[in-house]
Amino acid sequence: MNLTATVNGVSRTVEDVRPHESLLHVLRERLGLTGAKNACEQGECGSCTVRLDGDAVCACLVPAGQADGAVVVTVEGLAQGGRLCAAQDCFLKAGGVQCGFCTPGLLMSLDHLLERNPDPSEADIREGLAGNLCRCTGYQKIVEAAGMAAERLRGQ
Repeated sequence: MNLTATVNGVSRTVEDVRPHESLLHVLRERLGLTGAKNACEQGECGSCTVRLDGDAVCACLVPAGQADGAVVVTVEGLAQGGRLCAAQDCFLKAGGVQCGFCTPGLLMSLDHLLERNPDPSEADIREGLAGNLCRCTGYQKIVEAAGMAAERLRGQ
């Protein structure tokens, strides 16, 4: 089957998508969008999180065919006009990035959280990012970065 979706604001068509292909595979291997990471392939780590029609999903669990006609946003789509989004910039400034493997999934989960709750408490942030595993940090800098991004988006 052919798959047509709006990916990061651009209509993209992928030909000959096989029934067993995941959205993650199509994004990484067919479209060259390698921000979403392939780690557990079971939806447990969050490293492949993308937005699919506004929802944060583990792309490794989504059959690619389900994205036909959908709007997909990957971490590459968060930056606009060559400028990092608030969350990306705050992750860098707060030191929320270490090895970086989990960072794209965390950023996508944070993007989803801040869209739903522009004024999250620390508990809200921790809950919103709970599906994303990081092996390098104690999460404190990530939570601080998320709070900074929320403040910036609120204009404080």
